[in-house]
Amino acid sequence: MLSRVFGFVRDILIAAVLGAGSVADTFFVAFRFPNLFRRLFAEGAFAAAFIPIFSSILEQDGREKAKEFADHAFAALFVILALFVALMELAMPWAMWVLAPGFVEVEGKMEMATEMSRIAFPYLLFISLVSLQSGVLNSLGRFAAAAATPVLLNLVLIAAMLGFRDALETPGHVLSWSVFAAGVVQFVWLIWHCKSADFPLRLVRPRLTNKVRLLGRRILPVVFGTSLYQINLLIGTILATLVADGAVSYLYYADRVTQLPLGVVGVAVSTALLPALSRQLAAGDDAAATISQNRGLEFALLLTLPAAAALLVIALPIVTMLFERGAFGPAETQATADALRAYATGLPAYVLIRVLTPGFFAREDTSTPVRIAAAVMVLNIVLNLILMQVWGHVGIALASSMAAWANAAALAVVLKRRGQLTIDDRLADRGPKIALASAGMTVGLFVGERLLVPACAGPCAANIPSLAVLIIGSMVLYGGLAHILGAARWSDLKALRWRGGE
Repeated sequence: MLSRVFGFVRDILIAAVLGAGSVADTFFVAFRFPNLFRRLFAEGAFAAAFIPIFSSILEQDGREKAKEFADHAFAALFVILALFVALMELAMPWAMWVLAPGFVEVEGKMEMATEMSRIAFPYLLFISLVSLQSGVLNSLGRFAAAAATPVLLNLVLIAAMLGFRDALETPGHVLSWSVFAAGVVQFVWLIWHCKSADFPLRLVRPRLTNKVRLLGRRILPVVFGTSLYQINLLIGTILATLVADGAVSYLYYADRVTQLPLGVVGVAVSTALLPALSRQLAAGDDAAATISQNRGLEFALLLTLPAAAALLVIALPIVTMLFERGAFGPAETQATADALRAYATGLPAYVLIRVLTPGFFAREDTSTPVRIAAAVMVLNIVLNLILMQVWGHVGIALASSMAAWANAAALAVVLKRRGQLTIDDRLADRGPKIALASAGMTVGLFVGERLLVPACAGPCAANIPSLAVLIIGSMVLYGGLAHILGAARWSDLKALRWRGGE
């Protein structure tokens, strides 16, 4: 939650300084490029393949053997990514022609994107090593330090905007250098915390041990599967560069708002769920794994259904309050709000994917999500090409949401057919009640937004108290309905503490 709050502060500053024009588009592409490969090589692939192996060694062979495996994995990742970063720095001009072909239509935009991407791309090396360190700490039941690393990224970018935005030729160049610096800061932060956990990772001489080979064999299908999802994002970016100048920025800002509930709920639950399921299944405790999976689904639905409804109803006031200032005007606000509504329709699906995939990875099945992702990628491409012709950048966001629902449904069906997803009585009872409470909150929020629409249409400063009334009122209404209907109890929220599967 703290990282998302600072993330909003960061994006508010970026919107005020850069707006949604050429410099903003080029920085967002430069920032997204290393993040794309980070999710491909590190977060997606390493978390899915590394944590089950590491947790199994830790459970069965002890800390010393687990430490040895982690050191060799750390060394292998460092060597591979150092070579890859060097190669991409040389190939960056050609990579930009693939990633952002529409930039060539605006004079100087392609060159600026290439320069910023070269500055920011080494971030990939540091943040990938951070992801491995995070996997180690999460498997040891220590979640706070790893979860705090995005806070450091946001603080560095905020400091850059407040103190150095005019230090270089454009604020986008300042932000690109700050991304590089943030990677170093995050890496050093987790080095210290791994040492504090008495689990310091060392850069040993790379060796292809049996466990490292096993990691490689398991990581390849996950890389392929993750790459399919990232290709979907890449296609959306490419198509957005062809839609209009500023379309990349509209989608970025809308996605950032969507990332608040996704990051707080989806990422948090999946981060805690994977090591918990891995240990429970390694110990042969299938009943505990079933309970963990059901509570993850329940918690996800409890918080994401009302969040999606709220983003649909009050998208425009939210975007106005967050971003409409400086270089970000009413036209940019409306375009971003339209994209936000499209993303909001898929928010529950995005979170469900995060909660369901640990059910495969914890069982060391990395191929099934790949096959599902391949089919969904084809669907997403088709939907993108169709819907962008009708709704432009909004069609791209809507296609992403529709593909996410298809992905979540396929994952659930496969787990169900295998007998690995059994809905318990509590979830079967509370699920419909959560949906009913969310529907009641939506009606109340819609009526409240209509009553406060004059204030919500005013200047940004006037929006803050009106929006606060809407949000707080809807939270109180939803909480009351959930309690009355039996969808949740206050004691349940107090009990939802994920500490290593406890």
